[in-house]
Amino acid sequence: MLDAGESRMLRWRLLFLRRALRKQCPQCGRGPLFRGFARLAEKCSVCELVLRRESGSQTGAMYLSAAVSEVFAALVALALFFATDWSVPVALSVGVVLVVAVSYLFLPVAMAVWVSVEYGTDYSNGESWAKPRE
Repeated sequence: MLDAGESRMLRWRLLFLRRALRKQCPQCGRGPLFRGFARLAEKCSVCELVLRRESGSQTGAMYLSAAVSEVFAALVALALFFATDWSVPVALSVGVVLVVAVSYLFLPVAMAVWVSVEYGTDYSNGESWAKPRE
């Protein structure tokens, strides 16, 4: 059972994640996270939260994207092997196109989720600048 403080923290983290999945600032929920496809803004245009605080801050997003892409590639390979009787060149062609497309489309999602994870961690660590708004 969660105590009141843990319950409140979980509620905030879920709010940060929902905002990230809508590609909005985790702090205010109004400013856009991106200034183009997979181009993270330097800071929120509404509350001025710095989104790119340091070099390499999106390394976690890279790992998340790679993990999801690898799992998807394995599922595609298994599906093509067991569910089709296609030749190897045809199955490879279809599989590569599917995996590349999903990897490309998932990258902004991974970046947004990672911004949310970083902000949630900073908030739970009591960083003075992390002031989420309802």
